[in-house]
Amino acid sequence: MGIAASVENTVRFTFQPLYSLHSGGVVALEALARPDKGTARGLLATASREGRLTETDIALAAEAVKQEAEHHTLLPLHINLTAPSLAAPKHEFEPLLDALLTAGRRTREVVLEIGPPFSYLRADKALAGMQRLGELGFRLALDGLGQGDLPLGLLSTAPIDLLKLDRSVLRRLPDDPSAIAVVEALLHFTSRTHTRLVATGIETEEQLDAAGKLGVRIAQGHLFAPAGPELELAGLTGSAMPEPDQRFAPGPHTAPRVRDFLRPASTLPSTATCEDVRAVLAAADGPSGIVGVDEHYRPQWSINRTRFLLAVTGPYGHALHAKRGAERLADAPHTIHAEASALEFLELVTDADWSRTGDDVIVVDDTGRCLGVVLVTEVVRGVAEVKVEEAAALSPLTRLPGSDTVARDVDRRIAQGEPFVAAWLDVDSFKTVNDTMGFAAGDDLIRALGRTLTELASRMRRMTVSHVGGDDFLVACDVDEIGTVAGTLLDTPWSAEGMPVTVSLATLVCGSRTIGSYREVSRLLAPLKKRAKAVPGSSWVLGRPGAERIEVMRGIGKQRDRRLTQPA
Repeated sequence: MGIAASVENTVRFTFQPLYSLHSGGVVALEALARPDKGTARGLLATASREGRLTETDIALAAEAVKQEAEHHTLLPLHINLTAPSLAAPKHEFEPLLDALLTAGRRTREVVLEIGPPFSYLRADKALAGMQRLGELGFRLALDGLGQGDLPLGLLSTAPIDLLKLDRSVLRRLPDDPSAIAVVEALLHFTSRTHTRLVATGIETEEQLDAAGKLGVRIAQGHLFAPAGPELELAGLTGSAMPEPDQRFAPGPHTAPRVRDFLRPASTLPSTATCEDVRAVLAAADGPSGIVGVDEHYRPQWSINRTRFLLAVTGPYGHALHAKRGAERLADAPHTIHAEASALEFLELVTDADWSRTGDDVIVVDDTGRCLGVVLVTEVVRGVAEVKVEEAAALSPLTRLPGSDTVARDVDRRIAQGEPFVAAWLDVDSFKTVNDTMGFAAGDDLIRALGRTLTELASRMRRMTVSHVGGDDFLVACDVDEIGTVAGTLLDTPWSAEGMPVTVSLATLVCGSRTIGSYREVSRLLAPLKKRAKAVPGSSWVLGRPGAERIEVMRGIGKQRDRRLTQPA
């Protein structure tokens, strides 16, 4: 039996999500090999001893693609690859490329996480291998930093998108100053190299809070979802990251808040002298600025490192300023509340009549006390990342989000024990529309449906809408809203280039604690949709979890009697 067949028969994969600490949404999945016997590390060690490491490594990667394709998550997929496999020529990656082709995946949707051992491969060979994979279109990450044998020279030159910090460092947060220093240094590195740092192995709320406050923006670990057989992938794109203080509540992506970018502030008493400030700023690890605070820790002035040092180190600068109050060289503090959104922060910077966009902005609480500082550049980057994530999830036809939006809303309602209605809308005989009137007419019809649903959602704040694809739309709303939704959709005379069109609406009314998951909602909606499409004309059918009968609310011959029930 060949390597590929052996892997297929003896290795299963679990998929652990990576979460955005901006939006709380799942942004990728990492495939983790789980052999029937032993561990993935043991499997690779055996393959290495037998001279089959690269073949086994690539076979595992291909099998990960095949097994993930069964779940149709459409999320970026992270696949582990050992560093020695970088020496393989392009043709040896054909099994992986074939698996991607079969799954309908592009190489740009895959992140290859290169992990140890690196010592078996010269740095120039590793770089050449990374360049070959980059030419194939793969995105790259370096994995296991802090635990493996990654040379710093390779780290500084590798063409990567992500850097994954090992749990051995992160588990010492939040109390170990050296671990904090390591994370801060790596964040500085990723900022300068335009890459991103991923915190792995997050297991406690304290670790998560510390990583977020330091500036980490992507995380994964058992705190969010275990990488075990119990992990459910169905509806995973709608999962929301659990957060103890509810900073990232389930629901549609939103711009992050100022507190998500909070950094510790360097403070001195507002009575400090210029010499006091100079001593702090001139240190090797000196901060970018100083905040002068009063006895209640309220900011009184702000000093920028560069401008201050230019003033005091120039001719006669020390003699003029050293013993005098620092406020003479300070600026009025620019402050913002911790609960303000990042967009409000950017409005403050844009509207203010000042050119100090490189300065720290001071974050305060309700009493005006200094909580820390944020940097304009970090907030801009954070908002941009969220907007990119949102744009990637929108339908190009309707500008509506995908199924993850309704999935998050349904999961939130279930978790909070709220009654709700989930609905599935589609066009009857949509293929006939395209075949008869052309694809452009079909696109116009889908846009019209999308506009109507968008207008409904704007009027009903509790309603969420998703465009699943093609002519399929999902809706989640309150029970008392479904009548308005159905009436608007069914009473509209839909047409494509003058050709009359009917629509079908399947609805599932879920009482408090009557449904267990979005996946179950999806499964129960399927037969309701089939029943709705069997009713002539624009139709509306209604079912309930556990009920054996389906109510036909609308359809030709049924408009007058909305209480009519039909067998399920």
